[in-house]
Amino acid sequence: MSLTDLKRKSPKRKPKSVSIDDFIEDANNYAQGKKSVIRQPAEPVNHSSKDTVGLNKNTSKLYRHATFSLTEHAILQLEQLHRAHKLPKSKLIRILIDDFHRSSLSSQSKLLNKKI
Repeated sequence: MSLTDLKRKSPKRKPKSVSIDDFIEDANNYAQGKKSVIRQPAEPVNHSSKDTVGLNKNTSKLYRHATFSLTEHAILQLEQLHRAHKLPKSKLIRILIDDFHRSSLSSQSKLLNKKI
């Protein structure tokens, strides 16, 4: 790693001043799963086609790095799918997640209760 790798890409934004009461209220909202009162929402992403959002690398601004664990069996299955369809493994995972998300709650429950 060189020193140029450590160079900051964009300037830091100055944090907004927040009162103690607002901070505590926001912490309570976070604990209850509600939206933040303090934090400004990120700019909305304009999706042209809802069917392909997140499944296509052309929408690269939607991607974030994720680390998770898979069983050896799941890794072998993913590798087989990758070879059979010539698709990147990350795209296959996005497709499978999207398919699961679009299925009915009863279908999701059946899959979640299934022993693998």
